[in-house]
Amino acid sequence: KTGPSHDSLIDSSVSAQTGLASYLRPALSELSSAMYVCIYIYIYIYINIYIYIYICRCTVKIYPKDLPTISVILIYFNEALSVIKRAIRSIIDKTPSHLLKEIILVDDYSSNEDLQLALDEYIDLINKDKPGLIKKVRHKKQMGLAKARISGWEATTGQVIAILDAHIEVHIEWAEPLLTRIKADRTVVLSPVFDNVLFDTLEVTEYIPSAHAFDWNLWCMYESFRPDWYKNNDPSVPGKSPSIMGILVADRQFLGEIGVLDEGMTIYGGENVELAIRVWLCGGSIEVVPCSKIAHIEREHKPYSPDLSKPMIRNALRVAEIWLDEYKSNVNIAWNLPLKNHGIDIGDVTERKKLREKLKCKPFKWYLENVYPLLDSWEDIIGYGVLKNDIQERYCVDQGEVPGSVPILYECHYYDPQVLYVKVYIGGIKSHTYNSNRCLMDPGSGNTPALHDCKNAKEKGLSIYWDFSQGNAVRNRNTNRCLEIGQGEDSYYHLILQTCTGQKWTIQHVIKDF
Repeated sequence: KTGPSHDSLIDSSVSAQTGLASYLRPALSELSSAMYVCIYIYIYIYINIYIYIYICRCTVKIYPKDLPTISVILIYFNEALSVIKRAIRSIIDKTPSHLLKEIILVDDYSSNEDLQLALDEYIDLINKDKPGLIKKVRHKKQMGLAKARISGWEATTGQVIAILDAHIEVHIEWAEPLLTRIKADRTVVLSPVFDNVLFDTLEVTEYIPSAHAFDWNLWCMYESFRPDWYKNNDPSVPGKSPSIMGILVADRQFLGEIGVLDEGMTIYGGENVELAIRVWLCGGSIEVVPCSKIAHIEREHKPYSPDLSKPMIRNALRVAEIWLDEYKSNVNIAWNLPLKNHGIDIGDVTERKKLREKLKCKPFKWYLENVYPLLDSWEDIIGYGVLKNDIQERYCVDQGEVPGSVPILYECHYYDPQVLYVKVYIGGIKSHTYNSNRCLMDPGSGNTPALHDCKNAKEKGLSIYWDFSQGNAVRNRNTNRCLEIGQGEDSYYHLILQTCTGQKWTIQHVIKDF
């Protein structure tokens, strides 16, 4: 969920309220730059017109003066020079000078010419006024995000490090809430709240504080905090988070003690999830701090590669091998890879496994039970992948149009819309216990199969249960009809429900016989 900007709310008021809008705008602008929405006050103006005034508890907080120093690391690859300048300037302007130890720029082998001489001239200009404030580290070859962040960490001298993207701007008092929290507990790794900045217009959309999470692809997502956070009735309080996005703040020494980041991760993807799991299992915790705000540009394309799926899959498998124990096969399932002999080189994991043993880290089962119980363990999946009929093997069962509830037969492409999971029933499945997965159903009338919300279907006793063994029919337990394919009047093959005629189905991967 996203919150509208303060200015857009004022601008949407009717012309009769122009005077009041003009009066409120400076105050709202000040609150906007000062931090975050904590309470909405609705002022009723004439009929059905509300103006939302954001009053933030964060603005009244007083932070200690004797906080640890912070080194800010900016990672970039072929970033626009103007964007890097904005990031640097916002950090200098909005971080107390006695707390800002240095800004470390890490260039992961950019090819843009203006990131050489022009950027160096800008750095020299700032360092002339603030000697030694900005340092630049340039890789001699492209090394990827994890190694770039490690290079930045190695170059820092501050007590606390903030690893940021270079396409950000920080808000007023972004650093103080983070430093205060780390001063109280050096084992906590923190994230500010991100606002989203459109890459083409620089328009800012405020995001509400949320926990950071992931699915079994190890792909990041937002989700709600645990219920105890909401019971505080104070949205300025830091909230525990299962994972962390790419931006993080931590005690420099503690991060070193637990292994910084995994140098074996390539290019992009999974390095933040690996860190989060390691922090939780090895003596630390992750929190999101609502009173710390950073505006982050959401780029249309990642600069490293137009297709990042290969490094993401490889990195996810590496994380699984080191940290996920008996649940590591879930990553294979999520990416629709065979459980064995997937043919992907994940690199040498010996040293990272030794680190895990040295730190006496907890098993991943503890993480699922205590940190992230909403991540479905998938323990009862017995088969997964595309489902084919022996009559037309180049076609697969497909979820069809979205939104929509009618599965179809479509030429096999092996991507998500065609990946099914066999438990007691057949149907698409997501990684979280609260997600609305859709199951294959026999509606009982007509000859067209349907997809229905699994949880709702169970509660209503709908016909979502099927008998199926590899190379045999798919038969509904309630109706005794089979899922089959037939040629329609349009000469195309379609999924149909009918009296069983002996058609045979195979699913791509079998975990155990069924």
